[in-house]
Amino acid sequence: MAKKLMKGCEAVAEAAIQAGCHYFFGYPITPQNDIPEYMSARLPKVGGCFLQAESEVAAINMVYGAAASGARVMTSSSSPGISLKQEGISYLAGAELPCVVVNMVRGGPGLGSIQPSQGDYFQATRGGGHGDYHPIVLAPSSVQEAVDLMQDAFDLADVYRTPVMILADGIIGQMMEPVEFHEKTSTRELPKKDWAATGWNPESGRPRAIVNSLYIEVEELQEMNDRLQARYKVIRENEARAELYNTENAEIILCAYGTVARICKSAIALCEKQGVKVGLFRPITVWPFPEKELAGAMAQDSVKKAITVEISSGQMLEDVKLTVNGKKPVEFFGKPGSYTPTAEEIAEFIMKSREA
Repeated sequence: MAKKLMKGCEAVAEAAIQAGCHYFFGYPITPQNDIPEYMSARLPKVGGCFLQAESEVAAINMVYGAAASGARVMTSSSSPGISLKQEGISYLAGAELPCVVVNMVRGGPGLGSIQPSQGDYFQATRGGGHGDYHPIVLAPSSVQEAVDLMQDAFDLADVYRTPVMILADGIIGQMMEPVEFHEKTSTRELPKKDWAATGWNPESGRPRAIVNSLYIEVEELQEMNDRLQARYKVIRENEARAELYNTENAEIILCAYGTVARICKSAIALCEKQGVKVGLFRPITVWPFPEKELAGAMAQDSVKKAITVEISSGQMLEDVKLTVNGKKPVEFFGKPGSYTPTAEEIAEFIMKSREA
């Protein structure tokens, strides 16, 4: 199939539709407005349903209803809007319902700006809402990767009966890149959705499908939480993934995800011109965090330190430090808000850090 030049948000929306998502509920907020706009025009043509809710709170609860019926459903927003959806996402996790949530991150806290940021890492990877739960969080670094991850996002949601988040940023959402849509064939054996509430006939012989996240009895709530934690253990063991770029025999390992990881590759090229070997660890799943991959790269005798690079005050930095566990120094370069570092700035920091 020929490549097509598309804006990131529009490509993500089309990829979701091709992954079998025919239901979208959302509310407008910059810089992800192109997703609902695209969905509003495209979904009716494929027999789907687009509905602009009266608020983000309403939208995520509509997602709950569609997911409870077994449908592939999605919502999208940007940072403040995702905050408003957190209660609903927690309910979805507690009810063990699959769905996909896209966050095109903007600067914060508060209303912040409409420029790109990575300040929602804690919110995404720590659950965000109340209770002990985790969504699976995928962090693409290009429009093409965002397209490719959409099919996997819906499959992961169905396999593990959990919300899955695509954590991108305003750059990926708004820039245009050539993308290719491959024929969508699931590589996973998807379970039957016999838990879905699709109507009940007393003569069917099967019990009523009850979708619920309310457990008044302590023992029942404990059982549900144990079930979730066992599932998260399997996800940690089987679904963590990362890209290791130029890490063999590297002196310094950069740790970055999303758009910033692409800038880091340019910084690595600048350092190589000065005779310094720098590698990149890029988590593709930021939850579960790819601890084994990072630990393996850092264990090389050639590696002196890690430098985490983010458009934040240092949030992924905590996961990097936990993984390295004090065995080697971990430094940070980045700025909060929406300041996106250049390759030259990153390379300059690397060279100064090397001399320190």
